[in-house]
Amino acid sequence: MRTFPDHQPASPLAPGASAEVLLSTELLEALPDAVVAVDRDGTIVQVNSQAQELFGYEFEELIGQKVEVLVPERYRHQHHSHRDAFSAAPKTRRMGADLDLYGRRRNGSEFPVEISLSPVSTENGVFVLSAIRDISDRKRIAEELRRANEELHRRTAEQLGEYRSRLASIIDSSDDAILSKELNGTITSWNKGAERIYGYTPEEVVGKHISLLTPSDRPNEISEILQKIAAGESIEHYESVRVAKDGRQLSVSISVSPLRDAAGEIVGASAIAHDITAQKRAEGQLRQSQKMEAIGRLAGGVAHDFNNILAIINACTEFLRDRIDPAAEPSAYVENIKKATLRGVALTRQLLSFSRTSTIQPCVLDLNDRLKDISKLLRPLLGEDIEVLIVSRSPSAVIEADPGQLDQIVVNLAVNARDAMPRGGKFILETAAVRFDEDFAGQHQPMAAGKYVQLAVSDTGSGMDEATVSRIFEPFFTTKEAGKGTGLGLSTVYGIVKQSAGHILVYSELGHGTTFKIYLPSADHKVGLESRPEMETVSPKRQGTTILLVEDDEMMRDLTRQLLQEHGYTVVEANDGKSALEWVESHPGPIDLLLTDVIMRHVSGPELAERLHTSHPTLKVVYMSGYTGELMANRDVLKPGVTLLEKPFTRTALLNTIHTTLG
Repeated sequence: MRTFPDHQPASPLAPGASAEVLLSTELLEALPDAVVAVDRDGTIVQVNSQAQELFGYEFEELIGQKVEVLVPERYRHQHHSHRDAFSAAPKTRRMGADLDLYGRRRNGSEFPVEISLSPVSTENGVFVLSAIRDISDRKRIAEELRRANEELHRRTAEQLGEYRSRLASIIDSSDDAILSKELNGTITSWNKGAERIYGYTPEEVVGKHISLLTPSDRPNEISEILQKIAAGESIEHYESVRVAKDGRQLSVSISVSPLRDAAGEIVGASAIAHDITAQKRAEGQLRQSQKMEAIGRLAGGVAHDFNNILAIINACTEFLRDRIDPAAEPSAYVENIKKATLRGVALTRQLLSFSRTSTIQPCVLDLNDRLKDISKLLRPLLGEDIEVLIVSRSPSAVIEADPGQLDQIVVNLAVNARDAMPRGGKFILETAAVRFDEDFAGQHQPMAAGKYVQLAVSDTGSGMDEATVSRIFEPFFTTKEAGKGTGLGLSTVYGIVKQSAGHILVYSELGHGTTFKIYLPSADHKVGLESRPEMETVSPKRQGTTILLVEDDEMMRDLTRQLLQEHGYTVVEANDGKSALEWVESHPGPIDLLLTDVIMRHVSGPELAERLHTSHPTLKVVYMSGYTGELMANRDVLKPGVTLLEKPFTRTALLNTIHTTLG
């Protein structure tokens, strides 16, 4: 590994940083600028590939270093603005070349930069995201313009034509829009960069008012800018919105300066506009991703605690049902408790699906075949006045997905479609095999190029406005009346699609229905390699087998022990990992299986299993937890061969899992 001069070798992660605090790699890679994330001490915790290319460093060389390593030493006193950003309002602060900001490459070369600082809150604290842009070309053009203007004033009249031609060449070489206007707003010049960005030719705009480019909701913006210019002020890096010839709205960063005549009088304004539409789109995706991730963590935490409660209720009903005469009146109450528990389990499944922490059992399947099976459920669900159509645009639509979750996607979308068509209509399911190139994927970050199976779910209902579409995937957001919906249906769909490495797009207009387009990675190459999981069967009773049960919830531990003992197992209890280790040390003897919670104080389940394997190398292990999936993977639990029992579990699931693990 290479090292910095006068620095220690970079560590893989900055002190205190972890995989949880790092930002979405896919979204950072989507940003067009170099991105460097730093903590409160100015330590670099994450960079994107654009930053590595711009500064000439490898990833490992930057992580753990102070951000000043990217700044020339003589300019470092100007580069402490990231510290101010921690106490600033949570919005982007842009700094440009007017502050003489410079970067330093690994080879020692220096270059001017423009930096946008954005504070980002995570569960581990606040970080500052620095979007860094090399503005060497912009500086060069500005300097050449300044020199050319000075030269123009020194030259005689017959030489002016030559220098005006040179000046026009410099202006047209810029990718940015460079234009001039009179103080009344009339456009007087228009370069090729402006033509490229806005779509208008010089002939179409010269002589017209600059308000041609402003959206209708900003009626006073141009006049306010021109008033400042007339007063001799300059405007640097002002972010606004402009309208292109084809109607597209563009985000731009604009710098406007006064234009003076030979006598020094202000006669107009020159403007340089840089198109930052792609950057703004990526920044918006990043903010949305952070919001959804935070809500997902909250949902996962609530579901975990609720799962423990449901597990206790579920176990109690199992015991009561075995001890009450089925013909007796109390039996009906027990069944009602059981049904209510199952409804609670379904709710936590939705929360876990949204938070992407639920365990899935993916298998290779043909979506066309699966939709035929699902359609049998849809027709009674939607009613007779809604027509269900299934259109297969490809003979094969092979994906790798959890069948139950796939059903849940379609059913949730069908319920929403039904509510949007109170007078009937059509519910259409379409499949197609598609391939996306790099250009398409780049426009729909974080999608990757490659083969996908498209599932388009459409209805002819009332549709949604833009404000509603922007929020439909938020948990608990609903347009339905109180008591008519939980607001979890579409958030669940979103979570399942993301968990399946897929992408979802929404198209809707008021009065014109809605279409959800879901793209799941094609699994054509896996055809014939995998099959669906087999159905579980009830395991026989086992005698003479010792299980070490470690669970910090006392009620849950007692109920689990009773379930195991009734099936013939010998059970040793411990309320945490530390107590379990102490018992094993003082009671030497065989232990056949460790059944342990994952997250416990002092000693976690995985750590307990690792330490027990030293003295009991043949020990079998089953983990149980309300947290599952992605969260458990971060704790090195979900590895090949590891068995995880998700709470709340039934007696059958518990006994079959243990029986299968013991072999």
